[in-house]
Amino acid sequence: MAMPSPDAQRSSVRDAGGMPELGNQFPALAHVRVRDCMHHEVLSCSAEDSVQDIAVIMANHRVHAVMITSGNGERPIGVVSDLDVVAAVAAGARCTAHEVAATETLTVSGDEPVQAAARLMNEHGVSHLVVVDAAGGYPVGVLSSLDIAAAYANS
Repeated sequence: MAMPSPDAQRSSVRDAGGMPELGNQFPALAHVRVRDCMHHEVLSCSAEDSVQDIAVIMANHRVHAVMITSGNGERPIGVVSDLDVVAAVAAGARCTAHEVAATETLTVSGDEPVQAAARLMNEHGVSHLVVVDAAGGYPVGVLSSLDIAAAYANS
């Protein structure tokens, strides 16, 4: 008797990111909020900063993303990821943060469940979310895919 392939055993229902629709399979993560695992330090740059300047920030702080803020430095208007920097280097381009930022700015409240944040990242194909305070929408931190992996590993 032939055994069904692993693909045939999986659910055929998939979410927007192509992952199986499993519902809440991780009850240990149900209580974890974004504020519980985000980085509280927000590293930012202006839209006019050079990619090299951003690379220095990333290297000095060992981070994979830097938020671009508006002229007054308060509101997020973009995110430059390490992959954006790599793409600029590969192309030999000398450009600004605004020109190289391919990662869209997505925000999440610190009060949101980490699973909701993971779904948002998956749906939009990003690895970082800007965490904003619920009252004023000002950045208070950054949540990365590695932060979610750590929460999952520790659950």
